[in-house]
Amino acid sequence: MTTTLGPDSDLSQIFELAQQLRVDSVRASTSAGSGHPTSSLSAADLMAVLMARHLRYDWDTPDNRAGDHLIFSKGHASPLLYAMFKAAGVVDDEELMTTYRRFGHRLQGHPTPVLPWVDLATGSLGQGIAYSVGIALACRDLSKVDSRVWVLCGDSEMTEGSVWEALDKAGRNRLGNFTAIIDVNRLGQSGPTELEWDTQAYARRVEAFGCRALVVDGHDLDAVDKALTTAADSDDTPTVVVARTVKGRGVSEVADKNGWHGKPLPKDMAERAVAELGGRRDLRVRGPQPPQAQAAPVPAAADVELPRFDVGNSVATRVAFGKALAAVGARPDVVALDAEVGNSTHAEDFQKAHPERYFQTYIAEQQMIASAVGMAVCGYRPYATTFAAFLTRAHDFIRMAAVSRITMALCGTHSGVEIGADGPSQMGVEDLAMMRAVLGSTVLYPSDATSSAALTVAMADLDGISYLRTTRGAYPVLYDADETFPVGGSKTLRHGARDQVTLVGAGVTLHECLAAADRLAEDGIAARVVDLYSVKPVDTDTLTRAARETGNLVVAEDHHPEGGIGEAVLSALNSAGAHAAVAHLAVRHLPGSGTTAELLDAAGISATHIADAARNLLG
Repeated sequence: MTTTLGPDSDLSQIFELAQQLRVDSVRASTSAGSGHPTSSLSAADLMAVLMARHLRYDWDTPDNRAGDHLIFSKGHASPLLYAMFKAAGVVDDEELMTTYRRFGHRLQGHPTPVLPWVDLATGSLGQGIAYSVGIALACRDLSKVDSRVWVLCGDSEMTEGSVWEALDKAGRNRLGNFTAIIDVNRLGQSGPTELEWDTQAYARRVEAFGCRALVVDGHDLDAVDKALTTAADSDDTPTVVVARTVKGRGVSEVADKNGWHGKPLPKDMAERAVAELGGRRDLRVRGPQPPQAQAAPVPAAADVELPRFDVGNSVATRVAFGKALAAVGARPDVVALDAEVGNSTHAEDFQKAHPERYFQTYIAEQQMIASAVGMAVCGYRPYATTFAAFLTRAHDFIRMAAVSRITMALCGTHSGVEIGADGPSQMGVEDLAMMRAVLGSTVLYPSDATSSAALTVAMADLDGISYLRTTRGAYPVLYDADETFPVGGSKTLRHGARDQVTLVGAGVTLHECLAAADRLAEDGIAARVVDLYSVKPVDTDTLTRAARETGNLVVAEDHHPEGGIGEAVLSALNSAGAHAAVAHLAVRHLPGSGTTAELLDAAGISATHIADAARNLLG
């Protein structure tokens, strides 16, 4: 007989629910032959109280933007999450027992948004709290809904720096709609955690970042209930519930025993565990319901008027990006995020035009990306901007955003050795490789202000993660204001029937290619010049035509040779079966400080080197 628990269920009924969650966690992982049952057992009481009494969520309408959000930062505890889905009646026992962790099914080893009740892919530890901060900001400051964000995290991940970046921003922004629950079960993957059961140490750290800490026995249902009630009553203080628990709670053979992390119980042990936990149950939960569903934000019919630049004027592409970003802000779904460099990236142009949709994360690039992801979950179009070099430290967040099928736009400025005297720590020379490797990404690299503005606006309508690489210095505007720049295209700036070599560049190296073409012309050598502004997808047709018609290609890029424009070109030619002699010029040695001209020449990507490479190909 199925029994349904509601918000008014007594604690004895919630205890039975917790035991059911434990039983199903054991059964599912044993059936799959893999998983993390002990990590699920420790948090079962916490989640039973939350889903029955505090999580305002309609399981039948998971897209209700007025509902609460539940993020499992400790995504390896997926047996517990899926057991909760079964208790909610959205997953049945057969699916849980026969598809968990199996190929081609949705109950994957770590949760992903293939499930409609999962906002984000988790499992790369230390990210769930960061995403939750972004969601909480979006709910309170953008959607203006009274939603709470609850995040369950493990004690092992509390050593990740991104956790404390997130709690710092939760405290600074006074996110009273944010509650983190730390499952302090003492044991990590290979032994005891750093702080073990020192819950007061966790509390002191949490409070130092401006959050309220509530220390509880995570298996005392009444204490947990009171803590979650207190958390939900806060208007302007984020709460962290520090819950002391026992890993493997309820199963005496594994409780608080090292060596069981990530291991399913053998079948005979699982049968004993189920019996010790009181056997199988068939409880259903209908917790507190959210307000009536609200529609996702629909962009109003707003005219986005692109900034215009005069051909020949010198304008940095980062400047054009800022002006275009402010313009695309006419769309109410567009938001911008900065990491305290907005005056250099020109993202601050958006702040001046749309301050209510501009978010400052300070020098916390991981949190900037995480907040952008959280806002995307809530239906917004985030643009996150910093120096290209600094985006690399947030790569894992970008990678996991792709796993979550997030749509967002990123801009990396100050790319390459072109930036000059600041030196190699500030030079983004790995970013194209990083972003090209992201699943489903779009990578764009404009060479002038007109193309930079057009591509900035285009990113607002691209699915997945898009990346715009911009240049620090000012360079001549090449294109009329009405020129179009389709993603996947390119521009051929010089060409003729007698072309002997094709020079391929983007960003600063396109201008070097144009200068090199002038030098070659003085020697009677006709050179075609291609602006490869779309690095991914790349314009294979134009490249193969150039290979066929000129037979020789020089590719110059202000980036390391691995994973950048050169490899994109070679891959395109190979996929098309095209053949040409190719010279690939890239930054192959560690640069230092200097002028732009000195650094481009020292890296071998200046006009002089490009012209020499062309001559060498032609013999």
